Amino acid sequence: MRILVVEDEEAIADALVHILTKNKYIANACYDGESGLDDALTGIYDLIILDIMLPKINGLEILNTIRNQNISCPVILLTAKDEISDKVKGLDYGADDYVTKPFAIDELLARIRCLQRRNGIVNNDNLINFSDISLNIQTYELSCMENSLHLGLKEFSIMEVFISNPNKVISKEKLIEKIWGYESDAEYNNVEVYISFLRKKLNHINSKSVIKTVRGVGYRLEDSK
Repeated sequence: MRILVVEDEEAIADALVHILTKNKYIANACYDGESGLDDALTGIYDLIILDIMLPKINGLEILNTIRNQNISCPVILLTAKDEISDKVKGLDYGADDYVTKPFAIDELLARIRCLQRRNGIVNNDNLINFSDISLNIQTYELSCMENSLHLGLKEFSIMEVFISNPNKVISKEKLIEKIWGYESDAEYNNVEVYISFLRKKLNHINSKSVIKTVRGVGYRLEDSK
């Protein structure tokens, strides 16, 4: 899961990225509203943590703009303690939740997990499922019946994208943007290598789920039946 943190206090933003990374999320930070809006509009993020009080463009403007652009990823607002009007306006603009500063990091992580469950991404056992396979977002274990194995970070992130988008074709460009980052210099062969690893691991756990190549487009996770 890729998370965008838009927060102008760099120490807070960097600390959040560090904590999110330790909790097995892929996280990036922006320190002003202008760059935050640019990154949010790429559509590569699965969740956005958005401060309201930002230089250049405030968080409510960012939220309103991305919703008008049909970007529907969950947004958690970071709000000042007494700004009830901002909370109400943010929810009206399409925010999914808010956390009041100063906040406990455990509360923020719990709210992220809650949004994942609410959107049908993760169940109460921290699993996402497709066909005969389950992926544990905490342990990185890929399982099929009694068989399981551990995935590396990029293998896990790619499989998470596939399971969260069952039977949908995912382009190589989209995988590079979501896994390596929007400005990454990763190439198509990087994706191909990890797809090969995942195919071998699916075979190793005797899964009937397969990653099919859609020539000239990308890949799709499907049930071979």
